[in-house]
Amino acid sequence: MTWEIHPSNRGTGLPLEGLRVLDLSRVLAGPLCAMIAGDLGADVIKVEGPGGDPVRALAPPVLGEDATYYLAVNRHRRAIVADLRDAQDFAAIAELVGQADAVVENYLPNQVAALGIDELRAVNPEAIWVTVTPATSGGPVAAQPSFDLLAQARSGLMGVTGERDGAPTKVGSPVADVITGLYATVALLTGLYARATGHPARTFEAPLLESTMSALVNQAQGYLSTGVNPQRLGNDHPSIAPYGPVRTADGYLLLAVGTDAQYARLAATVGDPELTQPEWETNAGRVRDLPRLRTALDRAFSREGTETWLERLAQAAIPHGPIYDVAGAFAQPQIAGGDFVSEMDTPSGMTRAMRLPLVVDGRRPAIRRGPRPFGADNREVLGRD
Repeated sequence: MTWEIHPSNRGTGLPLEGLRVLDLSRVLAGPLCAMIAGDLGADVIKVEGPGGDPVRALAPPVLGEDATYYLAVNRHRRAIVADLRDAQDFAAIAELVGQADAVVENYLPNQVAALGIDELRAVNPEAIWVTVTPATSGGPVAAQPSFDLLAQARSGLMGVTGERDGAPTKVGSPVADVITGLYATVALLTGLYARATGHPARTFEAPLLESTMSALVNQAQGYLSTGVNPQRLGNDHPSIAPYGPVRTADGYLLLAVGTDAQYARLAATVGDPELTQPEWETNAGRVRDLPRLRTALDRAFSREGTETWLERLAQAAIPHGPIYDVAGAFAQPQIAGGDFVSEMDTPSGMTRAMRLPLVVDGRRPAIRRGPRPFGADNREVLGRD
């Protein structure tokens, strides 16, 4: 069996053209990593077990018979089905591993043993091997199944998300999986570079728990340096004020005032004497007195509508922004008038989809091929249905 580069991945001019990536992963973090490699030109083959990738069934919403969850992270790859417990299928996948430049997988430790993953890894020691794990191997929860919500809960992210007096809240998108998928992509690209430059980095772990904890950034460092446990602050920032939403006459807008000079311009632009109190001239003073400052800002901004304030704040060069829902985000001129969203083919017809956000040499890579039906490429890749 020879791994031929698919025609859609030839002549692209993309930086990863010619590289072969075998995707043995499921759900989101691993497939996202493989998709980014495909977006950048790599030839990707996705291997699903007989039951298929679980996200194929995570619906609604659907497009035709396809869960949009699956469509979100599975473009730019051929789709084959193989049962690693079957000797013939295992041998076929071993042949693909032998020709791969990189392999992405997210098997649990008990699955690694049962499916012979270490044997596959030994087939091609030169391949970059990226494993998405629940947590760093060897730790007490490393063998426990984990998902985005569990990672958000265990990582402390939910501990700093939500209203001050309310319940812990998850982030509204699967941010733990996304962050881990991005770290897995960093690992894949690092491995490829290391191999090209003669460094011996071949195997990488992208642990879901630690990757999610890395998103705490300043919250984590504040705790590690001072021992003060961060709390939920709703939309407030622990170190900057005003840095959150304010109420207008007909809705809300967001202020992101990061310096004292910006606050002085804000107070002058709003024109409310209450905002010029001496204790609010410094960021430290505003953070200490945030509840009273927030009340004063809401009172001042509620005198005019959102659009009026957006225009005034823009003229004064004060960091601010509208607060959109998802539909509004896609309708804003920056997105609606750009090329970030384009058409993508799917088994159920064409749909709009987000392209890779990266711009490479002045252009954003196009979506060359959409997600494939379950097992659609078995004959092309394996020579059998």
